[in-house]
Amino acid sequence: MAAEGMTRVEAPSVPSFAEASRLWLIVGLLSFGGAAGQIAMMHRMVVEERRWVGERRYLNALNYCTLLPGPEAQQLATYLGWLMHGVAGGIVAGALFVLPGAALMALLAAIYGLYGEVTLIEALFFGLKGAVLAIIAEALWKIARRALHGPVAVALAVAAFLALFALHVPFPLVVLGAGAIGLGTGLAGLAWFTGAGHGKAGAGPAVGAIDRLLDDPGSAAMQRARAIAARRAGLIALAVWGATVAAFALAGGVFGDIALFFAKMAVVTFGGAYAVLAWVAQDAVHLYGWISPREMVDGLALAETTPGPTILVLQFVAHLAAFRELGLWAGVAGGVLCVFVTFAPSFAWIFLGGPSVERIAARRELASALAAITAAVVGVIANLALVVAVPVLFGEVGRWQAGPVSLPAPALASLDPRAALVATVGFAGLFVFHLGLFRTLALCAGLGLALRLIV
Repeated sequence: MAAEGMTRVEAPSVPSFAEASRLWLIVGLLSFGGAAGQIAMMHRMVVEERRWVGERRYLNALNYCTLLPGPEAQQLATYLGWLMHGVAGGIVAGALFVLPGAALMALLAAIYGLYGEVTLIEALFFGLKGAVLAIIAEALWKIARRALHGPVAVALAVAAFLALFALHVPFPLVVLGAGAIGLGTGLAGLAWFTGAGHGKAGAGPAVGAIDRLLDDPGSAAMQRARAIAARRAGLIALAVWGATVAAFALAGGVFGDIALFFAKMAVVTFGGAYAVLAWVAQDAVHLYGWISPREMVDGLALAETTPGPTILVLQFVAHLAAFRELGLWAGVAGGVLCVFVTFAPSFAWIFLGGPSVERIAARRELASALAAITAAVVGVIANLALVVAVPVLFGEVGRWQAGPVSLPAPALASLDPRAALVATVGFAGLFVFHLGLFRTLALCAGLGLALRLIV
């Protein structure tokens, strides 16, 4: 009999499929604030409150997801869903993480495409752009503090920035080059990069309901069957993804361009949404001419105000690309195609590698590669910050060319004081008064409306 005054804590039980699905729907509807906020929210719900998964398994899964291309928070949800209920659980968790935000983004992109030139909407986006500059700067600061440990990491970040900003080296080469450097140093036993993976996510139970189930020696046969099913599902996901991309590529036109461009991006999107946007800014803006730099900022503002991964900004880009060539419903279809080719590989990576996460988590050379990529991402995001800031703050921007070096040359007289004021307020809201994402967005949107419509 328990001592008087002692509270008996019941052991958590493995959730039913319906119970877990309801949770993933809630996560999908409330997943604002970028990957960091989404990961923290899932930790609170799955590890701390419900005790379905233990701390160690959660962190091992999270660090594995940071090694993968694609949105790590969505991949983490997919992995946790698979851990609980196999392939079906992973599909439901990953899909519900994306679908609410994708549906809302489709609506907002359609409104933007049809009515983006309306004065009221222009004024609203004018304010949101200033907030976006501050949001990117905050992401840069947070990642830099986590990633830049030591002079080699700093040098790699600076090199990545110069390669993109001044020399216009393709984004995939920068990221893959950094990964190769980190992998090589790790294999050589050199401690040039410290682990840039996630540290302690928060206080959580050492063992959860799923841990007890999977650690039971009697579950070995079940785990082997789940691993076989997962790898089969991963191969099917890759096959369907590849066949879809190939079919649209052969058909050509704007849908072929969308399929190929975003499929290439899906397999090299290391470092999160802000990192890959540098590539989008290079190609979607300058090579394909789908959108302008200012519209890219508008899309990012929309992605920050909707649930789901920030990478849904790519759906906005694809929508406008197809909309301007073939009309509204083509725009919607282009956005759907983009979402599919962007996220389908993430399911494949989780199903193919999920059964090996516990072993992968212990590989030092992979941790070194991740650390090097994360250091380079600091330079990538710094490039993005300038690419976004220059057209927002200045009305006239030329180019300065000297051999292979090409730099933006804004006309100082074209500085928009109203844009500078909104950006300053955005920085103050995030860095000085710590208002948080939504309050800062609301403040900047209101200020932008006032400045454009009244002043």
